[in-house]
Amino acid sequence: MPIRVTALTEADVPGAVRAIQVAFADDPYNNWVFDKANFSTQRNAVSLAIRCRWGMRNGIFHVAKEEGSDQVLGVACWLKPQTAGKPQSWADWLEDWRLWLNQVSMNLFYGRGGLIVNRYYIWKEAQAKVQSSVWTDPRGYYFLNIMVVVPEAQGKGVGRQLMKAVTGQADAEGMNCYLESSRDRPNMQIYGRFGFRFAKELECDDEGTAIKLFAMVREPNASPRDN
Repeated sequence: MPIRVTALTEADVPGAVRAIQVAFADDPYNNWVFDKANFSTQRNAVSLAIRCRWGMRNGIFHVAKEEGSDQVLGVACWLKPQTAGKPQSWADWLEDWRLWLNQVSMNLFYGRGGLIVNRYYIWKEAQAKVQSSVWTDPRGYYFLNIMVVVPEAQGKGVGRQLMKAVTGQADAEGMNCYLESSRDRPNMQIYGRFGFRFAKELECDDEGTAIKLFAMVREPNASPRDN
């Protein structure tokens, strides 16, 4: 059946959450930032749903399905380019506070759900350092925040269609793209097929318990690469 890529809707949120949870069940970053002994699937699902709804309003959030089916096979969320030095708009400021309040309410009800909070901030600090050196275009970057395809749909071109939905737009606008991968192999090779090149490592070290993430950049109309 043909694959169709559409904007995420409220009806798609549960399917998108399930797809993300399945895809990240054994992800290196998730295994580092969450204490698996105390991990709450329910709390994680609520957190992801909050993020999905934020992405619907503020990002570019797509889902992939087979024609005639409502099953979510893949998910991609991109953050839009932000011009360097441009003051935050009131709308963005309010959205940030809305997200923060939703997360606080969730934590009060469900607890941290195994999240190792200091590791989250270690990652954010490492991310900020890498982006400050890698993001050289003052117009900003399309930031691929998440890209997942459920196991049973892999190899069917789902990821390619999700990727092209935004890289095609970036090419038309002459804009760069950026992502962070939690695995070097095979992820960097896969993203290389879409023109992404390895840029820099993010090392996240919590007193000896560390992981590495891999920052990648794509120039407009980039050819496939072998990373």
